[in-house]
Amino acid sequence: MDRRSRTAPVRELPSRSALITTLTPNPSIDRTLAIARLERGEVLRATTANVEFAGKGINLARVLTTNGHRAQAVIPGNPDSLADLIAALDRAGTETHVVTIEGTVRTNLTILEDDGTTTKINESGPHLSAAAVDALLDTATEQAADSQWLVASGSLPPGAPADFYVQLAQRLPDPSQKLVIDTSGGALARMAHTPCAVAKPNLEELASLTQKPLWTLGDVVDAATELQSHGWGTVLVSLGGSGAVLVDDEVSYGNSPAGDIRNTVGAGDALLAGFLAGGAKGPAALHNALAWARAAVRSTDTVGPPCTDEDRSAVTMTTDVPLDMSVGHG
Repeated sequence: MDRRSRTAPVRELPSRSALITTLTPNPSIDRTLAIARLERGEVLRATTANVEFAGKGINLARVLTTNGHRAQAVIPGNPDSLADLIAALDRAGTETHVVTIEGTVRTNLTILEDDGTTTKINESGPHLSAAAVDALLDTATEQAADSQWLVASGSLPPGAPADFYVQLAQRLPDPSQKLVIDTSGGALARMAHTPCAVAKPNLEELASLTQKPLWTLGDVVDAATELQSHGWGTVLVSLGGSGAVLVDDEVSYGNSPAGDIRNTVGAGDALLAGFLAGGAKGPAALHNALAWARAAVRSTDTVGPPCTDEDRSAVTMTTDVPLDMSVGHG
């Protein structure tokens, strides 16, 4: 039987949450401004402003704790300058482990327009010394020892080697059982032949890795299957407004349309958080992932409110995957 069209019943979600550790080598202070319309060269007034401690792993940990799951975040930074932001994470239930470095955490700017358009401007981040890189990898490995998952995500700051995540995998007893990867560019390319339990590329990242145009869901499934043959256990591909496709022992596809999108920043982090919290396997986990992502995009914050029954009921799922469905130009 063609593995891409295999079907299976939706499984129940786990009743207890296991600890999930995240590693964010390049965290940020995210400032989000809402405006009516972005006009270059003009003086504009924001209707709302919000400041959050962010970065992909931090976002993911926050989404988990917001939805009642256990999470802890490993980050580099200056504990004194980040004290208030770290305290806010602690109050929300996300424990942090800070590796002290020189320099300051970067500040990123997100501009939200009334029509849902999101513009993001990111700084590069502070320079990490070789000693800081080692300390960050050691701390993440140690903290993940009692965790179900170690999620390594986001861009690499200046000073971090391109094989940073590969080095992390090499420090784990069995990365194929614990390591979850969500990154891009050269850092993702270096991981293409390194075993991991879960990888979450988006459509553009998957196309770049395989050097193939991805026009249909069938193309996406074939590309994900190719990466599985190189050591990736499960591949969760986010397709933006077209939903997501999951390739593990079977293939499933789903979407969670929302007519009131406010902020797409953090949607991929919510998708991955929901997938892990939902058991990280099969249609039930993908359904949970899409519901959490929908909750995130409907909020102006990077991390939205808890997932609701409305979000869950909006998800459409199938294991009879429409392989000829167009998903973009890769």
